[in-house]
Amino acid sequence: MTTTTRVRGFAPWRLHRQSRVLVEQVQAIIEEYNDQLPLTLRQIFYILVSNDAWPKTENAYKALGEKMNRGRRAGMIPWDAIRDDGHTYRSTGGYISLSHFWHTVRRDAEDFTLDRQQDQPRRLMLWCEAAGMVPQLMRVAEPYGIAVASGSGFDSVTAKYEAAQLITGNGPTTILHLGDYDPSGVHVHSALSEDLGAFVDAMGGDVEVIRIAVTPEQVDRYDLPTAPPKKEDKRSFDGDATTQCEALPPTILADLVREAIESRIDAVAYKATLAEEERLRAAAVATMERLLSSE
Repeated sequence: MTTTTRVRGFAPWRLHRQSRVLVEQVQAIIEEYNDQLPLTLRQIFYILVSNDAWPKTENAYKALGEKMNRGRRAGMIPWDAIRDDGHTYRSTGGYISLSHFWHTVRRDAEDFTLDRQQDQPRRLMLWCEAAGMVPQLMRVAEPYGIAVASGSGFDSVTAKYEAAQLITGNGPTTILHLGDYDPSGVHVHSALSEDLGAFVDAMGGDVEVIRIAVTPEQVDRYDLPTAPPKKEDKRSFDGDATTQCEALPPTILADLVREAIESRIDAVAYKATLAEEERLRAAAVATMERLLSSE
């Protein structure tokens, strides 16, 4: 039987000084960015790097991942504070009784929402390169009824085709794109704009793709950490240094996205939709109360 030194399940962790300092620093980061949780591991990495608390190398990034693994298993780092990708879970659902169904509908009535973009001149959508950033972006976008998509790097043709169908059916759409400032990231943006645009044009729709992060101006303004372009990436690139989107501090990222959204929506129409939504939600709850009282 093969033996292994890797820990399994929940496991205590006897911290040496360096690891103890790291855990305390990460705990402080989680507390500081509580409103943006879950963070990605790379976001935590860049925050540590910007604080001169961790080396900026790929080996150091991998070492951080190992230590966060141990910290979570030991109960020192909250499980839901760090976003993991690569796993999928789907449930078949179901109700235990008809009464269970009706009470579920009653709870759903309390969460009733309208399409909050229905009266906007153009629909907005967020599209990010890193899938791990989706939950953070949803926190900003959800109040406005804006969807968030991720192609995890180079977007698949299926994702673009399905997005084109959705956009064509929904009306004129502006996609706000977030990605790395490097040869691959710039190419992802241009490929999305050109390929998705071609699909939408052929279907009779209207779409524009606008990059809102990361830009060279943001790299300078926020003094973001940079690295030379990878020699093996031969795509054209105007810059002499690269920056990953996850290098943006989470609060700044949220502010940039919120500003991009609010500068493009009709605030009067948005507030009117919210008011109508509140009225209809109250009516839905009242209707369900009457149905349940007659059971």
